[in-house]
Amino acid sequence: MKFFEKIVLSLFMVLYLSMLTKLILFKTFSITEMNGHINFSHGRYWGSHNFIPFKTIAHYLFLADVNPSIRMENIAGNIIGFVPFGLMLPLLSKRFSQLKSILIATFCLSFTYEILQLLFELGSFDTDDLILNTLGGVIGYLPIKLFYIVFKKNGTICSQAKGQ
Repeated sequence: MKFFEKIVLSLFMVLYLSMLTKLILFKTFSITEMNGHINFSHGRYWGSHNFIPFKTIAHYLFLADVNPSIRMENIAGNIIGFVPFGLMLPLLSKRFSQLKSILIATFCLSFTYEILQLLFELGSFDTDDLILNTLGGVIGYLPIKLFYIVFKKNGTICSQAKGQ
């Protein structure tokens, strides 16, 4: 990848991560209001989290008491939100050219958001968000990998597909 292209893609990544952070952490208030959210004494707040894998996903998929638009927003939103991360990361660095590295990087980013939500009461920690977000990163990575496989098979390797 050419230097200029890498700079532009890096700027897109920064913009994307800024928007993702705003959507996940600051959806209802500003950064300046964050000081009031450092409080570990609210029992009800600590009880509103999900630490059981697939509990929220099963609830949204199989229980009829949840509005369909909320189901779609939660499940699809968590997946779609992390697709660009899985798409851009291997283009920015060849260290992320393998599925395992994308899985780890996406999981770590998602885990960071979930921990910040938990500690600063900016939302609720949900293990299922980790699963769905990581899936989104993998889905974003797949077109890059497919592109690389197709060009390698044809004897033409594009530097972007290799993650350089």
